[in-house]
Amino acid sequence: MNNNEKIAVFPGSFDPITLGHYDIIIRSLNLFDKIIIAIGKNFEKKNMFSLKKRKEWIRKTFLDFSHKHKIEIESFNGLTISFCIKKKAKFLLRGIRNQFDFEFEKDILFANKKLDKKDIIETVYFLSSYENSHISSYIVRDIMKNGGDYSIFVPSTVRIE
Repeated sequence: MNNNEKIAVFPGSFDPITLGHYDIIIRSLNLFDKIIIAIGKNFEKKNMFSLKKRKEWIRKTFLDFSHKHKIEIESFNGLTISFCIKKKAKFLLRGIRNQFDFEFEKDILFANKKLDKKDIIETVYFLSSYENSHISSYIVRDIMKNGGDYSIFVPSTVRIE
């Protein structure tokens, strides 16, 4: 691995991956040499889909993509900042949909700055595109649970049987 390689970690539950996630990943590919889509295991959160299923959906989403060599999919436990350090990532990629996300992400940024003793990780924010600013995994799961048409909010690879 090249020490000058620009590695970004994009953490989340991806339960499921949405068009909002997809949009941020696509838009950020020109900035980074590698993006690690990091599926966090949050033991306080009950996921609707298994880790295996979420990884499969993400993999299939980028399977035929020309820059797929720049994307890795991993899972992790613990602090995101610790995962970034372990992976030698210098960037933490985050999406912001609205003012509530901004306030939440700002607090996480300040906590991460305190935890990142060497101050090597920079957080990069992407504002959600207008078309995706209302999409969240929570809303998509609710639509899925209630039999609605979730397909307009997720990549075509995300299908429940």
